[in-house]
Amino acid sequence: MVLIIPVAVSLTLAAGAIAQGLNGSPFPDVTWPDAVSPNPAAVAGAQSNQKSPPKYPSPWADGSGGWSAAYDKAVALVKKLTLEEKVNLTTGTGWQMDRCVGNTGEIPRLGIRSLCFQDAPTAVRYTDFVSVFPQGVNVAASFDKKLAYLRGQTMGEEFQAKGASCALGPVAGPLGRSPEGGRNWEGFSPDPYLTGHMFAESIKGIQSTGMMASAKHFIANEQEHFRQLGEALDYGFNITQPGSSNFDDQTLHELYLWPFADGVRAGVANVMCSYNLVNNSQACQNSYLLNHVLKGELGFQGFVISDWQADNSGVSAILAGLDMSMPGDTLFNTGRSFFGPNLTIAVLNGTVPQWRLDDMAVRILAGWYYVDGDTKSIPVNFESFTKDTYGPLHYHVGTQWGTGLINEHVDSRGEHGALIRQWGAESTVLLKNDGILPLTGKERLTAVFGEDAAPNPNGPNGCSNKGCDIGTLAEAWGSGQGDFPYLVSPEAALQHEIVSHYGAFESITNNSALTQIQTLSRRTNAVSGVCIAFANADSGEGFINIEGNYGDRKNLTFWQAAEPMLQNVTTNCNRTVLVIHSVGPIEIQKYKDNVNVSAIVWAGLPGEQSGNSLADVLYGRVNPGAKLPFTLGASREEYGADVLYTPNQPVPQFNFQEGVFVDYRAFDHRNITPVYEFGFGLSYTEFEYADLQIEKCGAAPYEPASSVSDAAPIYGTIDNRTTTHLFPSNFTRVPLYIYPWLNSTNLSSAYGGSGYGDSAFIPDGALDGSPIATHPAGGAPGGNPQLWDVLYRVTATVSNVGSLAGAEVPQLYVSHGGPFDPKRVLRGFEKLLIEPGQSTSVTFELSRRDLSNWDTVSQNWVITDYTKTVFVGSSSRALPLTAVLQ
Repeated sequence: MVLIIPVAVSLTLAAGAIAQGLNGSPFPDVTWPDAVSPNPAAVAGAQSNQKSPPKYPSPWADGSGGWSAAYDKAVALVKKLTLEEKVNLTTGTGWQMDRCVGNTGEIPRLGIRSLCFQDAPTAVRYTDFVSVFPQGVNVAASFDKKLAYLRGQTMGEEFQAKGASCALGPVAGPLGRSPEGGRNWEGFSPDPYLTGHMFAESIKGIQSTGMMASAKHFIANEQEHFRQLGEALDYGFNITQPGSSNFDDQTLHELYLWPFADGVRAGVANVMCSYNLVNNSQACQNSYLLNHVLKGELGFQGFVISDWQADNSGVSAILAGLDMSMPGDTLFNTGRSFFGPNLTIAVLNGTVPQWRLDDMAVRILAGWYYVDGDTKSIPVNFESFTKDTYGPLHYHVGTQWGTGLINEHVDSRGEHGALIRQWGAESTVLLKNDGILPLTGKERLTAVFGEDAAPNPNGPNGCSNKGCDIGTLAEAWGSGQGDFPYLVSPEAALQHEIVSHYGAFESITNNSALTQIQTLSRRTNAVSGVCIAFANADSGEGFINIEGNYGDRKNLTFWQAAEPMLQNVTTNCNRTVLVIHSVGPIEIQKYKDNVNVSAIVWAGLPGEQSGNSLADVLYGRVNPGAKLPFTLGASREEYGADVLYTPNQPVPQFNFQEGVFVDYRAFDHRNITPVYEFGFGLSYTEFEYADLQIEKCGAAPYEPASSVSDAAPIYGTIDNRTTTHLFPSNFTRVPLYIYPWLNSTNLSSAYGGSGYGDSAFIPDGALDGSPIATHPAGGAPGGNPQLWDVLYRVTATVSNVGSLAGAEVPQLYVSHGGPFDPKRVLRGFEKLLIEPGQSTSVTFELSRRDLSNWDTVSQNWVITDYTKTVFVGSSSRALPLTAVLQ
């Protein structure tokens, strides 16, 4: 996967060397200032066509780190399974062949149900009577770990009520390298520390309900352009494979792997590998990533599941660490599989050793048992591919293969709407306020402008997979979305706010009605009313293209032709509130500088209660306490990394030469003042910071892990007679359904002569089940347990010096001190509710991991000799308290 770049390596760069032009950026003339060149090791380790080193064999689970009970139950069951039953656990039954977006085969003999895998990270996809929650980016904006857990738990309850086995989320990949990245909103933040905490708490919340969580997408899935071959070809791009994310080992560990380590430590049941290549090896058969890093270094005990059609081989992927193929078929609805009968063949001919298949089955069952799925699951009561009550039992092949009750229309929501309203408000960021907010509701005239305030005239679910930007934006597009049970638009909520006491309210939600907009905004200004203008920016998954935005955004400007509307409103009304619904950063420097824009509110993607959540903030029922989970810059060029929009070769190469300098780290490193910095957010009250104190804790010296595993275990015996593995007599096959049995006793033609399992697929060491030495940075799920030893406790006092109760998020940043370290990185945050006139003490614990850098030579975390400095304050650039760690 990644090249191991020694710390001592150097690469001479000319003054003003191109930082991003090598990566196909739309701004190839961007240069790094001479004094702040990129890390030479990161540049050397992010070159086109570099190769990923092989790492074999695939480590076997051992039940460590709290997994022992689940592991023992899984082993006991796997000992009873036949070859076909083990294979059935690992293979999806085919796209649209069962009721969920992915189903494994079942084992009726032992009462093991088909496991149901269902999108998405923000709602139960493809069904009705479910809630649409605030998106991941809003969870990050809340800076509230308890909110992340409760949202995960509440979502898990809805998946559980629908009969799912696994919620396909949360998301830490994409992390958010490029602000235009189409699916950044599904995840949390481009800061790995913030994402790591929200990721882990979401996993814990989901899994508390009996649902397996799926940590996705592993790894460096940072853009939608060229993520899938067929998709790119459909858009007219002439490529031969998905794009390759190329980066060095230090960048991997300090940025992209960081939140996944938190997820593994939190006990996530499965990790989903991504479509992209990483250092020119497909992520779902990248032995360095899956065997060496995930299962070796991080000690992952669950199973690796492919993204849908992200596996491109059978034996090669299995030996590289892939445990489950989803949805099972090589391409949708082909009825052919890289796993299924090809895995049966591979075990019989010895190209996949029995211990590897046994480990796959144990990992899958252990993930299910770990969350108590065997006792908490209920039968599936919905059909993903139609909302008809009755219909075909196998949707793709039609009614001739059985019909019945397929949708019971179970209402899974309870009273979750109240929580969604609360969380939407708690994730709304107040960016600017010249005293106009909170509104009183008694303004002489309230005028609302913008298409983004209004409902979609075709209904809240009027566009398949939310593949449009019509009306207000509360959820972005793709597999990460769900169907609204209702959507409270801002226009409806604000109208109710005013007309409930018979005030004056008017709205214009046609952005092209410029004459009417000018007239209403001028009149509102004349009577000292308030103008509330709405604008948005959307993005999503790459299988949908909206006006040339192939998942990724083309720019950081507003959509829906909102700019002329905003120009008219802000020119004519000097009491304008700008409300932004966006998937991420947007260019708003001119609105910050405009004296007629009295307030700016970023509401993100708040879900079904969008309008009510916003009204609660605008009218002061909720004092805003959220913070920006990303940086708002003046232009896209300032971010230091961008999407590759046109292929730079037949296998597109995404060269992450910026290393760890993304988002606020790039702005700091390049001495660029942002419009609004990461971690920024205003309140209706004011806070002050004082009394920084540091306590050094007596942690033991760090010891690299040095144990050795047992040999690969084998459970039960396999009958090697090929006649035993033919389809049972008198068995009725459903066309295109994927079964584990063989068509013939001749293994070379037993599955259509596909030839999978050929010895040419076998890398050196891949079949070796001998004991394995523990990775020096490993030893437990998440990594070496000593990485979480507390080295320092940092305390500070936060005082509410205003007149209203409010929530504040004190943030702790650390400078690691090295010449190619970021100026500072987030290493602590807590959300505090403080009454007016009161003070609260906040304590941050700094772990060894928080203060360490990844050393590519020792392959371990080390604390360098450079001076370590801590900063505490209200944002990444408002840090009044500072001290050097002794």
